[in-house]
Amino acid sequence: MIKFIASDMDGTILLNGAQSVDADTLFTVKRCLDSGIIFAAASGRQTASLRMLFGKLSDQMLTIAENGAMVTYHNEIIHKAVLDHDLAMDIIDDVLKVKNCELLVSGVNTAYISPKTETYKRRMTEVVKYDVNIIRDFHEIKEDIVKIAICDLSGIEHSKDHFMETFGSYAACTVSGDLYCDFMAKGVNKGAAIKKVQERLNLKPEECMAFGDNFNDVEMFKEVAYSFAMEKADPKVKACANHECSKVSDSIKAYLERGIL
Repeated sequence: MIKFIASDMDGTILLNGAQSVDADTLFTVKRCLDSGIIFAAASGRQTASLRMLFGKLSDQMLTIAENGAMVTYHNEIIHKAVLDHDLAMDIIDDVLKVKNCELLVSGVNTAYISPKTETYKRRMTEVVKYDVNIIRDFHEIKEDIVKIAICDLSGIEHSKDHFMETFGSYAACTVSGDLYCDFMAKGVNKGAAIKKVQERLNLKPEECMAFGDNFNDVEMFKEVAYSFAMEKADPKVKACANHECSKVSDSIKAYLERGIL
C-alpha cells in the first residue's frame, strides 16, 4: 500500500506556467490526506509559497522546500540544511557580475531579492507571489541561507556551466527549469530529503510514490518504488522514472480506484 506521495510543483502539478493549483488536484490531495496518505509538495519553491498554493490543506501536508533544504510537517521543521555563509556570499558576488542573471536568496523565514530589472521584481512579487524582502545588499542578510537560486532571464543554459564549474565542487547544484540554477549545501536534493522523511516516519520505498518533470526530481525518483515523469519532461528525465503521466491527479486517482493507495 502507498503511504506517501511526493510531487514536484512547477511543470508537474503547475502545468503550462500556472501559478495556482487546480480544484481537481486540491480535491485529490484532500482525498489522500483523508485516507491517511501523507502528501508532500516537493519543490525548489520556498515553504511559504507551497503553503500559499495549498491553503488550509498545507496544515496537514508535508513540504519539501528549497529542493530539499527545508522539510516541514504539521508546521514543524523536521530538517534544515544550511549553506556555508562565506560560500553563499562568494556565489552571490559572482552572480551579480553576470549579465541577465538575477538572484533569489532563501533564508529559513523569508527570501531576499535585489532586482536588477523591473521584470524580475514583478515576476517574484506579482507572478510567483513569493514572500520576499527587497534589499540593497545581500551582505545584509543575517539569518541562515538554505538556497541560492540563480535566474538567467535569457535562459539558464547560457550561464549554468560557468556557475557549476566555479562552485559545483563546494555545494549541491541543480538545474530547476528553463531559467533557474539552484545552489544548496553539499548533499542536499529532493531524494536525500525523502530519505530523511522515510527514516523519520518509518516508511519503506515500496510505500512511496513521486512525480516530477525536471533534473532536480531525478534523485527523488531513486528513493521511491513508484516514480512518474511528466509526458513533456526531457527524455533523460523520463528514463529515470518507471512511469509517465500527463496529470498528477489523474494518476493518483487511478491508483486510488485500484485500491493500491
